[in-house]
Amino acid sequence: MDILVKIIYADHNLWQNYSVWAAIMTKFLDTADRKILNLLQANSQIPNAQIAEQVGLSASSCWRKINALDASGIIEKYTVALNPHRAGLDFEAIVHLQLDRHDSDGVNALSELLGARPEVVDCFATTGSADYQMRVLCKDLETYNIFLEEVLYRNSSVRSAQTNVVLKRIKNGGQIAL
Repeated sequence: MDILVKIIYADHNLWQNYSVWAAIMTKFLDTADRKILNLLQANSQIPNAQIAEQVGLSASSCWRKINALDASGIIEKYTVALNPHRAGLDFEAIVHLQLDRHDSDGVNALSELLGARPEVVDCFATTGSADYQMRVLCKDLETYNIFLEEVLYRNSSVRSAQTNVVLKRIKNGGQIAL
């Protein structure tokens, strides 16, 4: 990847074309890139020197690789995982929404609404019997019921919402296999 980074940095037009840059970066991840990404997925606060040591690179070479991975868009963000129960969010559910309206205005408005709601942790437009699948976290069942009645059922695009309460997490926050 180092040679590609030099080519792309040298060619200003190539750098400006994000889609070309991202395609090149994802196609040519080397072993060190994959190791770096796996380490960052496990702990986004790991110091550069520690990554470099574990990958077998100098600190400066490692820093350049991480910056290139950042610039390519492979790394979307650095984050921290919270324990919802310790944060006072004891109700977790997977909600399957079916829509009555599939016009672009209705779908866009609903997507915008769901994207802005703090209760909705994850949301996906899907194929199958449900149009949207969401993971929702709330303080308790009463708070979830308010969200259901005042937000979802008041939206003219929503036909129905099926709630599956999470009994326990089997796997959460999995890493992308590289």
